Amino acid sequence: MSRRDAIALAHRHYDDGGFLAVLRRAVALPTESQAPDQGPALAAYLTQFMIPTVTRLGFATRLLDNPQAGRGPFLIATRHEGDDLPTVLTYGHGDTVRNYPEQWRAGLHPLDVVVEGERWYGRGTADNKGQHLINLAALEAVMQARGGQLGFNVTLLVEMGEEAGSPGLHAVCRAEKDALAADLLIASDGPRIEAGRPTLFLGSRGGVTFELVADLREGGHHSGNWGGLLRNPGTVLASAIASLVDGRGQILLDALRPPPIPDGVRAALADITVGGDPNAPAIDEGWGEPGLSPAERVFGWNTLEVLAFKCGDPDGPQNAVPPSAKATMQLRFVVGTDWEGVVPAIRRHLDAAGFPMVEVRATRSEVFRATRLPVEDPWVGWALASIEASTGKRPALLPNLGGSLPNDAFSEILGLPTLWVPHSYPACSQHAPDEHLLGPSTREALGLMAGLFWDLAETGPTIRDGRRAAG
Repeated sequence: MSRRDAIALAHRHYDDGGFLAVLRRAVALPTESQAPDQGPALAAYLTQFMIPTVTRLGFATRLLDNPQAGRGPFLIATRHEGDDLPTVLTYGHGDTVRNYPEQWRAGLHPLDVVVEGERWYGRGTADNKGQHLINLAALEAVMQARGGQLGFNVTLLVEMGEEAGSPGLHAVCRAEKDALAADLLIASDGPRIEAGRPTLFLGSRGGVTFELVADLREGGHHSGNWGGLLRNPGTVLASAIASLVDGRGQILLDALRPPPIPDGVRAALADITVGGDPNAPAIDEGWGEPGLSPAERVFGWNTLEVLAFKCGDPDGPQNAVPPSAKATMQLRFVVGTDWEGVVPAIRRHLDAAGFPMVEVRATRSEVFRATRLPVEDPWVGWALASIEASTGKRPALLPNLGGSLPNDAFSEILGLPTLWVPHSYPACSQHAPDEHLLGPSTREALGLMAGLFWDLAETGPTIRDGRRAAG
């Protein structure tokens, strides 16, 4: 059988309802990693669903406890066909954010896949159960077309804590470095740049979250008697934030700004239109770094965001100068940013700017670092050509995702070139009520991934050997 046959088999799996049936079984299992005491439920997704699914495809499986107590386990599954064949590592996460069924609209439930037109509703359909199941189905289609063989080796890593910050993932990758050794990573998460355009991204922006706290005194004091005499923590904190990022979203502190955008990244982003989906919010003109295109601002630059700000009682304000104020801030950053120096740099800046009373607190020990496979890497051109051959569409190339993924575990710890092929779209409502996957995009994704895996057996070793010779 041929490449065309493999793609046809993947499409047939969608057309005959087989993929929808598998997705329904996966979504029916609650896997809320952000909720307390979910260990048994998180393990059940692996033991009751994933292990039987991949064992049927000839994978040997191994369940690993999380190095961090109380966190979800990991699954490593391997299918080895030959020492002389390339090995691909693929990844997915079976955990989801909280379900909150009462927030979903009438007729929907997070643990039921409900099909309405092109939309397949359910928690995890887009993030990430649907995406890694697409890739497994594509592998199976290639096996069927090749008479039970893939022509390469596969290692699958599934974690159950990505939505809680991937606790333990980096430690597992260090401890299991030999077991996870591969020639490249091919995985799927995040959205396409738009629903109808296949997309390839090569890494992700990093994220550092921190708090700014102005805790000035015990209790509030009458604003008529004491206003003008006591520092208002809300005013102090707002002014401190305004010294870091201005009223148009431009970062003012040099230590939080990235290096210049590389020419190759700028060239790739020239082909990207942000916000083309009809359900996307309108882009605010004049917001963000001046002189950059919208694509460059979100994929090639850093942004400093105020995620939350609290001062006094917003729902029941009193005529009093409040005692404290707190803001949760986040820096999304690209490769080349000194992320480890963010908090110390802000501390020095606030002291020099007259805000020593504002405390800076790092809020997370796990930081997703910024990663980006060079756009000139041979694997990039190979993947783009394969996707275009399968879909007849010119895929979008994003040097990195605007959001954050634990890609550094693969690119830095395992030393792999990383190719991410997302299967959802920007308005999929991931992390929100009414999360959904699009049927047409799912069908297309099944075919393009089958084509990509077919091509790995045909042309992947040549590129792999070229990389090693060049190195």
